[in-house]
Amino acid sequence: MTDLFSRPFAPAATGFSGSPIDRADHMRRDPQAVFAARMHPGARWLPFDQLKPLIDDDRLGWIRRSDLADEALEIFLGLDDGMPRFAAAMSAEGLDGEARDVRAAAMTLSPADAAIAAHGRSLVDWHQRHGFCANCGAMTALAKAGYARSCGGCGAEHFPRTDPVVIMLALDGDRCLLGRQPQFPKGFMSALAGFVEPGESIDEAVRRELHEEAGIRIGRVAHVASQPWPFPSSLMIGAFAEAETTEIRLDDDELEEARWFTKDEIHAVFAGNGPVNAPPPMAIAWTLLRTWADN
Repeated sequence: MTDLFSRPFAPAATGFSGSPIDRADHMRRDPQAVFAARMHPGARWLPFDQLKPLIDDDRLGWIRRSDLADEALEIFLGLDDGMPRFAAAMSAEGLDGEARDVRAAAMTLSPADAAIAAHGRSLVDWHQRHGFCANCGAMTALAKAGYARSCGGCGAEHFPRTDPVVIMLALDGDRCLLGRQPQFPKGFMSALAGFVEPGESIDEAVRRELHEEAGIRIGRVAHVASQPWPFPSSLMIGAFAEAETTEIRLDDDELEEARWFTKDEIHAVFAGNGPVNAPPPMAIAWTLLRTWADN
């Protein structure tokens, strides 16, 4: 058996990653450059209606400046092959295509388009939830072309945040641990996950979460891959965790069920005739399972 904890992994492609957008940080701090980008004939905007991107025939529904709503919140995403790209919080009514949930859209979008949709959704959501300063309570305004908000009261600057989340497979030889939360669809199980807490390393978070949720003690931890997750804005950090104990003791508030699965069972899951349903390919849990099962 390959020792998965003694070698590095090649970076794995994960859902919502691989965007072609050059984020053009140098332009964000230059209002004239951003204005020129807005006026560029190749500039396009991606509408987000209630955080749902406009999708037209399984492609992102980019619009021109002439279709932009007067009240739209605009965020400069960057440059795509030199062409300016923006996100816009606005109604999709009257536009070609339909506003579609990012999870659903990602099943049919190209990986590049799914990554752009995730990028825009996270930023739009952050702006819509941070209209007031956490320092003094005054109203804030969009700054740095959408990558900050500034407070008109105390002058504080606020920046979009990404919450780190560990998601991991506990491994016991040729077995892996999967669990299901009460809100999961029937028959669906996935890798266990949890937020990294203040003052905690990634490895410590992996060990703590597995012990809290399933009662499993963990030794070595190996990083596998990471994934942006725009619901609302997390960084999923995928890992393998070497089980030192195997008896499962569930935290009933977190998990409804957890059990060990063999590689044969996981291969059957991928073939569509296993004992449970697998996470979709866009989820990093799928990447973890596939990487483990194929090694």
